[in-house]
Amino acid sequence: MSACSATIIASLAAPAISRCGGKLGRRATVALRKQHAAARGSGVVVNVVAPSMHGVSNREPSEEVIALVTASTGVAFDVDSTVCTDEGIDELAAFLGKGEEVAAMTAKAMGGGINFRDALEMRLQAMQPTRQSVEKYLSTHTPAISPGVRELFTALRASGKTVYLVSGGFRQMIAPVAAALGVPNENIFANKILFNEDGSYAGFDPTEFTSKAGGKAEAVKHIKQSSGHAVMVMVGDGATDLEAKAPGGADVFIGYGGVQNRKAVADGADWFVMDFDGFVGVVKGGGK
Repeated sequence: MSACSATIIASLAAPAISRCGGKLGRRATVALRKQHAAARGSGVVVNVVAPSMHGVSNREPSEEVIALVTASTGVAFDVDSTVCTDEGIDELAAFLGKGEEVAAMTAKAMGGGINFRDALEMRLQAMQPTRQSVEKYLSTHTPAISPGVRELFTALRASGKTVYLVSGGFRQMIAPVAAALGVPNENIFANKILFNEDGSYAGFDPTEFTSKAGGKAEAVKHIKQSSGHAVMVMVGDGATDLEAKAPGGADVFIGYGGVQNRKAVADGADWFVMDFDGFVGVVKGGGK
């Protein structure tokens, strides 16, 4: 680990915030010192504002990204097209004969072109999933885990980090993915399809964080505060994942393009990867 990385990590735990070669200005340093002092006095976990991380290219992790990933104790992952190679809602829609219609809605939502709650409601209304049809789908489809995810999750846990799944998909479909990867149910933040007594479609749970626009950011903020994570990482492929890097939320966003390569995400990520090999290397060794 470089001296710069070590300095950044130390700054997250101490009131004195290093500028690391001048990347943080005096005003930002003073603001962060005040923020940490207030947090120590109140016991409230506050977001650590990361310095600008893009530099020449975000295809390799900067020293700041490496330092924040190393210092993190919580890592949240999107599920569809990140942890898994498919979009669960699209797969269920295809199973129900509504594939093309719902895939178009999903692509528009993930590209940032439509309010997420509206897109969710439209897709479910088009699909009309029943309890029986969802159970039948799950009985005939095993989770399509992305290459490298199992190794990455193992490395994260070995380094003392807690893994969360934060998804705009459905709990009923994410539960088997979580079980396959050893993620406990309480670490799943996703939508829930509601059914009537006869099993027919009744709607979705509007109280879930990810049932509305900006929900992933709110979920990560909740996780960070309730679990006491000083530094959190968000990993995903979509615009809603990028939103999770916000004050009080994720401190660093790693964009994943191994399934869907979205320009807005590639340009906005602190680190953009096409596979998880480099991420595993950083977690294991604290370097590139």
